[in-house]
Amino acid sequence: MMQDKLDELHMDVLKELGNIGAGNATTALSQMLNRSIMMRVPEVKVVELKDVSAILGGEENMVAGILVKISGDINGIMMYVLEYESVRIMLNILLNKNITSEDELCEMDLSALKEIGNILTGSYLTALSKLTNLTMIQSIPKLAFDMAGAILSVPAILFGKTGDSVLFIKTDFNEGDCDVVGYYILIPELQSFDKIMKSLGVV
Repeated sequence: MMQDKLDELHMDVLKELGNIGAGNATTALSQMLNRSIMMRVPEVKVVELKDVSAILGGEENMVAGILVKISGDINGIMMYVLEYESVRIMLNILLNKNITSEDELCEMDLSALKEIGNILTGSYLTALSKLTNLTMIQSIPKLAFDMAGAILSVPAILFGKTGDSVLFIKTDFNEGDCDVVGYYILIPELQSFDKIMKSLGVV
């Protein structure tokens, strides 16, 4: 398991990667929304995939999940997950709407949400690529709006090529009185995780 190999130095590096990546995403989000976005210090930890649903509010909690596959020097999966309330706030700001229920989401809303996820995952991976000097190519994002348990079944199915642990980063973006809470879930192949650490001088 990934966490079996981690010591305090590894966690410090992962937290710094989380801070820089999330900071890059904050800048991208500010530009996209044309608003001044603030970010609280991200929470970074390594958890088992089976425990993520509980962190997201339970298997039946409605969330939006944007998934991209990572290839190049690093192989793996990244998801960006938003709880429904954060989806509603972000779309209302971006599209100048007043969405109150997930039943109101139309095709344009889902397309905008996919683009938000694409920008946020892309900006995070760009920061990680620059820090490590490793090539990371992301696939076209796939979007699902469903219960957390169903959303997380996708990376679980793909887990044959990865470890059983994930890098979990909770981000809290703030715009005025609005808080948008999102979660990065990075699942690198075990060899890719080692490659990231070595590129940063951590063996």
